[in-house]
This record gives sequence, C-alpha cells and structure tokens, in this order.
Amino acid sequence: MKKWNLTSTPELVLDINQLSKNMKRMTESAKANGVRLRPHVKTHKSIEVAKKQLEEGADGLTVATLKEAEVFKRGGFRDILMAYPLRNREKISQFVALADGIRLIATVDELEQASRLNEEANRQGQTIEVWVKINSGLNRCGVEPEEEAVNLVREITTMSSLDVTGLFTHAGHAYGAPSDKRRVEIANEEAQAVLLSAHACEQAGYPIEHRSVGSTPTYEISGRFEGITEVRPGNAVFFDGVQAGLGVCELEECAVTVVASVVSIKKDRVIVDAGSKALTLEKGAHGNDSVKGFGMIVEPTEHHGLTLTRLSEEHGIMDGTAQFPTDYVRIVPNHVCTAVNLYDHYVVVDGDTIVDKWSIDAKGFNTDSRS
Repeated sequence: MKKWNLTSTPELVLDINQLSKNMKRMTESAKANGVRLRPHVKTHKSIEVAKKQLEEGADGLTVATLKEAEVFKRGGFRDILMAYPLRNREKISQFVALADGIRLIATVDELEQASRLNEEANRQGQTIEVWVKINSGLNRCGVEPEEEAVNLVREITTMSSLDVTGLFTHAGHAYGAPSDKRRVEIANEEAQAVLLSAHACEQAGYPIEHRSVGSTPTYEISGRFEGITEVRPGNAVFFDGVQAGLGVCELEECAVTVVASVVSIKKDRVIVDAGSKALTLEKGAHGNDSVKGFGMIVEPTEHHGLTLTRLSEEHGIMDGTAQFPTDYVRIVPNHVCTAVNLYDHYVVVDGDTIVDKWSIDAKGFNTDSRS
C-alpha cells in the first residue's frame, strides 16, 4: 500500500485488473444464458466504469436516481432504465425532459404514477417507454405477480403517451439469504414472478417484450430461465464483504478497497482514519448477517480477516491487537455501493502502480434538469 504513495487517506482504491475480471464474469454469464446485460450503475456511479462495461458487452445501463440518469445521458449513454418509480410531479417533469433524444425507460408500480407520467409526457409531446415493476418477495415497490400486473398493464395501454413494453423485478431480499440453498430458491422465485406475470399479460392480449431480473446474488441463476430476456446486476462489478459472506465471490475478488492510515496503537486496539464517513455503518442490506464488524482487513496480510469492530465518524477501531507492522491498512467495505457515494474519485491501480484517478460522477441524488 505504501508503494502507491497515497498523499491522503482514507482513499477509495480500484484494482483495474480485478474490475476487468468481474466485468468479464458478468458478460460471460449473460452470454451463456442468452440474455442481455443491463448493469446497474448505482454501485460505481462512474462514466469511466460504465464505458468499460459497454465495451465488455453490456447492452444498456440501469439507474436509480434522476442524478444518475442526467449524468449518464451527458456521458453519451443512450439506453437507460430508471429502475425506480416516480410519483412526485416535479421529478416526473424532469424525467420526461431527460428522456428527450434517448431511450430512457420509466418504471411504475401503481396507477397514479402512470397517470401523472402520461399527463406530463403528453404536455411535453413525448411518448415514454414503460416497464412495470413486479414484487418477487422483497416487499418494497412492485405490484403482485400475475393479476395485479395484468390490471396495471391494461390501464397503461389506454394512455396515449405511454408504451408499456416490459416487466422487471429486483430480488434484493437475496442479500439476506441465510443459506446458498435459499439464495437459489429466491432466484427461482424472482424469475417465476416475472415469467408468470408476462404469461398472464400475454394471455390477456398484452405482449411483453422485455422480462428483466437480477440482483447480484441471483442474476446468474434467474437469468437461466427460458423467457427471461435481461439481467441487471450492479454490485457484481466490484463485489464487497456482503457478497463474500453470501458465497457469491471470494474476498480476493473485491475490486474496491478503502486504504486507511493507522493513527494510534493502544495495548488492546488499533485506530485507523476510516470511520463511518469512509465506510458507512452498514452491516449488510435486507437482513444480511453474514458479515461481522464494519469492514474486513485484507492488507497487511498478517492481519487478513480482522474486522473493524467499531466506527465513529472519523475513527475505525480494531479491538484485540496491539501489534501492527505497517502504517496503512486496506479494507473491504461491507457494502461497496454506499461507501462509493462518500468519495469524489477512485484511485485506480494496476499492481504496484497508480495508473489514473476516475471521477465518481453521479454521487448524490439531485439533478438540475439540464440535458
């Protein structure tokens, strides 16, 4: 770590070789399953990373916020799914404006969202492509499979400025799977929720061209089902402590780490300068308890596997050791998506060499509606 001559810590370090391996795994899985790959950029929020994903074989992008939609449109991307329903009229107006000139797909899971979107699209003279979100067990957003999906699709088809072409779901509860067997079951349920809903829609006379699935813990499984057309993994581009805990990856496959400085050594603890503002306080999403502590040490190798047991805003604390051979540590975040949003850039490394700095272009949530 000292070999990188980092001028400040904590720093977010991206291993470009591991990034390439992770992207290749995503594209090879999609190709083997005969589905399109639309990675979610909420993990990396980086134009440079997204460009590499498209070069590797991705077909489009997925975003969660208007800020992400705006940034990636400005970055030249022209096929974007916003996998987050909008109900606020001002945000809907911003969305429709951003959709001008590109394929920006809206998502809905209730009639009022669709009605407001149709009204605004009509006012701006546009036709908006729409996908309906299906609840496959996370119990967050989404209509229930089959009958509710058909009913909403039927209503949307009557709206003059909307074109409903797809169904999608997100099995985020796979992050909390207590076993690999349960993770596989969730992936199967995820695919079936979309496929059964698509079949019901088509039986009612409403063709469904796009059937999209895939959280990182499930996409390699749910993407195998005949009739699924697309997968949308996000975290898989980097991986993190939660994915390693679930068995989706090995800890060594995590492409992003936080490098911190040792600031104080006591007889029963070591303190580093990466706290909650560098790693977040997350211990895993959607009930995951496969990780312990607030980040795992991967370097120095003598302390591989130790965890940060406590965090305050600027302090990370490892209890139970007073011996430390270096002034730096390298930490795998529990949840890399939320950690990334705390930084302005990645320090990109190739082996022992810093090769670049890449901006985290879409951090935050707000958009200024320029397009």
